[in-house]
Amino acid sequence: MNMPPDLSQLSPDQLRHLAATLMSQVEEKDRALAQSQETLRHTEQVNQKLTFELALLKRHAFGKRSEQLNVLQISLLDEVVDADIAAIEAELEALATPATVPATKQKPKRQPLPDDLPRVEIRHEPDSEHCTCGCQRRRIGEEISEKLDYTPGVFTVERHIRGKWVCDACETLIQAPMPVHVIDKGIPTSGLLAQVMIAKYADHQPLYRQSQIFARAGVEIPRSTLAEWIGICGVRLQPLVDALRETLLTEPILHADETPVPMLAPGKKKTHKAYLWAYATTPYAALKAVIYDFAPGRGGQHARDFLDEWKGKLICDDYGGYKQSFANGVTEIGCMAHARRKFVDLHVAGKSQIAEQAIELIGQLYQVEREAQSLSGEERQRRRDTRARPIADALHRWMLAHREKVPNGSATAKALDYSLKRWTALTRYLDDGRLPIDNNRVENLIRPWALGRSNWLFAGSLRSGQRAATIMSLIQTAKLNGHEPHAYLKDVLARLPTQKASQIHELLPQHWKPAD
Repeated sequence: MNMPPDLSQLSPDQLRHLAATLMSQVEEKDRALAQSQETLRHTEQVNQKLTFELALLKRHAFGKRSEQLNVLQISLLDEVVDADIAAIEAELEALATPATVPATKQKPKRQPLPDDLPRVEIRHEPDSEHCTCGCQRRRIGEEISEKLDYTPGVFTVERHIRGKWVCDACETLIQAPMPVHVIDKGIPTSGLLAQVMIAKYADHQPLYRQSQIFARAGVEIPRSTLAEWIGICGVRLQPLVDALRETLLTEPILHADETPVPMLAPGKKKTHKAYLWAYATTPYAALKAVIYDFAPGRGGQHARDFLDEWKGKLICDDYGGYKQSFANGVTEIGCMAHARRKFVDLHVAGKSQIAEQAIELIGQLYQVEREAQSLSGEERQRRRDTRARPIADALHRWMLAHREKVPNGSATAKALDYSLKRWTALTRYLDDGRLPIDNNRVENLIRPWALGRSNWLFAGSLRSGQRAATIMSLIQTAKLNGHEPHAYLKDVLARLPTQKASQIHELLPQHWKPAD
């Protein structure tokens, strides 16, 4: 410990220097204290928010059911509540310090896994049979724990056998550690967890239906247990999607679209429109990725929150929610498919000759795109300059001429006005060979949600919608990169517990390689 200086022996300059040093140290400690207090306040606020949300969910789980929900809707909502509770508890556990970790709650005794399932023994032994004292260890027994694994169509049981080794000389006992799992104290392996998520979010099978399927295979897994697994996995996988978003926002060009999803909050008797927003790279980009963002509404602020400071070229429809982003520096790229759709609707409704001619001219633009699909950006740009631009100019002149001939307010006028008012945005793709002609890519990537709606009817909560967005972002991005989604999720879930935060990008679909 440094002894304090004898102030009487210091010169005035030394005293001033000492005073300045002490003041600097005090200020530094004050800043550190203020930062610690702010961190503590933030943690307490998050803890309070999650605890309150958990109480509401538990009140729903054990309280009176709404008479306005049918049996199937109640069943689906219960799945959401169980998953949300598990997710919140996982987040609270991550926030808790060792001194504040609550006592382990009592859970029903787990039933043994069926004896008729195939067993795969995985042995874990110490690296050396010699003790640190130099003596030979002696094996005196073993501990066995079983995990339920699943490969498509087949259940197996992993028997983890950990030998117990003792040194008679120094009387020390040693065992190899149990491998870390996403759910350490549960029975599922990463393969089973991947299957449950793929079935729910890619194959659109509600958990109650999965539970029935597993029961027919001889394995009883309650729906509530499956929901807990989903909730925990959603929390564990979120850092991956956060990292994927960071990568996505480095791209100069993005697609964007949104679709309504009915959402029912616990305690409410009716659904209201929430929205699923999708952001994807173009077909011509090296990065193949899509991120879904579930939000409680369609306000443009949701898009601005996601895009943050991004200032690239955004391919989208004419929804007004994007307008503020354009004012903030984002470049609008129109969707020719939407323009064409107006004329298709007009033609279907009344066999309009004007609509037929417009469809023919727009079709010529698409023919150029089909021919240039495999070209490089520069080659595609040259092809558009020589082939597509003259067609677009002719189409524009044709639209202007016919607009003067049709009455205001007519269906034909509205179809023409849609394109004429957005002509600059619709034809910006002609100036950049990296741009696609339309927004069809992201619309196709939203279709899995439309398919899912017919099976799960609604999102039971904002949290459940966000969890679905997280998991489906990884599943669909894995598909875009040519990966089989079950193999991808199984491997990622196995590696995630020990993956360093600084190396999380290695597990993103565009970088992922199966473990050796």
